[in-house]
Amino acid sequence: MHTDTPPAPATVAGAAAVELPSSAWQLERLESVRERTLALVARVDERALDRVFTPILSPIAWDLGHIAAFEDLWIAERLGGMSPLYPELRATYDAIATPRAARAKAPHLRARDALAYLAAVRERTQAVLSRCDHDEASFFAELVARHEQQHLETVLQALKLAPAGAFDPPLLDDSPVLPGATGAQPAVRGETIAIAGGRYRIGAERDGFAYDNERPAHIVELGAFAIDRRPVTNREFAEFVADGGYRNPALWSREGWEVRRREGWERPLYWTADGGEIWFGREVERAPDAPVAHISFYEAEAFARWAGKRLPTEYEWEVAATHVPGSSANGAGAERTLTDASWARRHAVCDLRSFRPLPVDATRAASPCGAQALIGDVWEWTASEFDGYPGFRAYPYREYSEAHFRRGYRVLRGGSWATQADIATATFRNWDLPERRQIFAGVRCAIDLPED
Repeated sequence: MHTDTPPAPATVAGAAAVELPSSAWQLERLESVRERTLALVARVDERALDRVFTPILSPIAWDLGHIAAFEDLWIAERLGGMSPLYPELRATYDAIATPRAARAKAPHLRARDALAYLAAVRERTQAVLSRCDHDEASFFAELVARHEQQHLETVLQALKLAPAGAFDPPLLDDSPVLPGATGAQPAVRGETIAIAGGRYRIGAERDGFAYDNERPAHIVELGAFAIDRRPVTNREFAEFVADGGYRNPALWSREGWEVRRREGWERPLYWTADGGEIWFGREVERAPDAPVAHISFYEAEAFARWAGKRLPTEYEWEVAATHVPGSSANGAGAERTLTDASWARRHAVCDLRSFRPLPVDATRAASPCGAQALIGDVWEWTASEFDGYPGFRAYPYREYSEAHFRRGYRVLRGGSWATQADIATATFRNWDLPERRQIFAGVRCAIDLPED
């Protein structure tokens, strides 16, 4: 999940015109988020916190220091007018100035000191928020909470790459009991849901918290399409592999084929050749009916072409997640429902309920149009390049979104098992480079339909 942040706040163009909870409530929320962070870090071997497992991810100790620096920046400095605790480390914890490949050698705090930094910053936060009770304070507190939640998923990406013994995850058979089981049969392979063409309202509305790239809500015109009822499973992706999908350049874009050849890809990241997968350093049996995970945009695109389909656009994905069939119809009055995806988060494999995707079956709540597992399990690649919506305005700083527009990043939607529920909304836009495979990402396909 993309979490790059600048070293200092940009000029704020004005507080978001939204009503947010009080600062007292936000202090409780920040503590709840921190408890989860510390509980997970406590399961990591201390030596592993300072190690680098891949150049495309930071040492976990850097992430911890970065979380602290971000909180200090937006609460103690921005709201409280205080000086930073570690001004000499500002550049180190600036994700733009210090890219991931350089962070291990940058003069960052090691794990124990980073944890102490987190605690010291939180004391400052408590002092500032105790005397601040206005919309801007609530917005920045929520921004800090969600930033930390996003980084915890990044930490889990690093731990997935770590060798056995670095992390003590919950046991594989500690599966959660998901509410809402109906006893119905799983979705039939290849089943799709037809969605009429028309004008649809996309994006986050003005009430509540949202990132700048989710706004403004606006109307888009879509042609008729159909989207898969559920994400592609391991079983289906294995058929693509067995059919020579990784050896057939006709299925790949030119850029994707070059990356596949250079990297030597033969199967998804963490798959073994004998039907297993690597799960936090241990080889386990692959679950055939779970969503395929750890594939790049290029692999998702090649699979879709092999299946005679395509990737959905992010607009199509959001329509499948939020709109009642038949309500698109015409214009700005188009009905939309449950844009916070509350229909799904009560039943989704997200929020660290399970430390892996689970088989997709009728235990998942369906969206209003009937699509399953849109929220949780795995992020889903879309065909869309990351860009701003019409009328986009950077807030509270341009480096979060605007600096990444039109630079080849592809949009992912829906969240994963490692995404915390506050983030797993139907309008949240994640993005990453098309060759990335460490993210918990899979694929759901779409097709064009003829207009009536």
